[in-house]
Amino acid sequence: MWGQRTIRRADHKHTAVTDMTRQLMDNRRRTTLSTATFAGCLLVFGTQTLTPPVAAQDYQDARHEMVRDQIERRKVTSPAVLRAMRSVPRHEFVPTQLRSQAYADHPVPIGYGQTISQPFIVAFMTEAVRPRRKDRVLEVGTGSGYQAAVLAEIVDTVYTIEIVPQLAESAEDRLSRLQYKNVMVRHGDGYHGWAEVAPFDVIVVTAAAEHVPPPLIEQLKDGGRMIIPVGTPFIMQYLILLEKSNGEVKTTSLLPVRFVPFRRAKE
Repeated sequence: MWGQRTIRRADHKHTAVTDMTRQLMDNRRRTTLSTATFAGCLLVFGTQTLTPPVAAQDYQDARHEMVRDQIERRKVTSPAVLRAMRSVPRHEFVPTQLRSQAYADHPVPIGYGQTISQPFIVAFMTEAVRPRRKDRVLEVGTGSGYQAAVLAEIVDTVYTIEIVPQLAESAEDRLSRLQYKNVMVRHGDGYHGWAEVAPFDVIVVTAAAEHVPPPLIEQLKDGGRMIIPVGTPFIMQYLILLEKSNGEVKTTSLLPVRFVPFRRAKE
């Protein structure tokens, strides 16, 4: 894919929708959807024309529409998750030349063979791990930093690891610029987790592994939840929810997906 809290919230005051945003809304409403899977998310295809928003209000309107049409309609109901998805400026986490696609219903490439996941998948994975305010969260696979920002809107502290050094650096700069002071970014191999600050209440993995890394299970707190895509790279994987209780781990298969492979450091 594929600190303490001072976060700027998006202004949600209702204002008139511009003609540009009306056109974007109308185009999306006319879309006939069919589902498939793609790198980084469950991908929904449609014949839609995206009109690039150019003002802050246009982005905010597009963000609210994204939550209503892509996320709420697919039965994500957590108020905290919906609020976070409305707040995080997704367009800040995609390449400038692709900002017109930031709120579209599909992943967006961010370079180095990685993607920012489809909005629904970000919301679905976040809701599945049931994040709470005082949770300590580990994310494996920072990418552009979008999933970390969504989590940071909900929990006290997010630790995130990215194996691609350029992405780790740019994500750290971006999160700092956007005032996500409760997110710590590290460049490294996420397979080993982040032992120095473990255990974690929640672990979110955003790349497909052929098995669940044992160090991540070890670093999951009793009562903790982990979500990870598991399966063969570039074919079919499943999002797996792991719940740890009294030293035992329960697994639940949630959703078929196709993510970019879990990359490891060269030995």
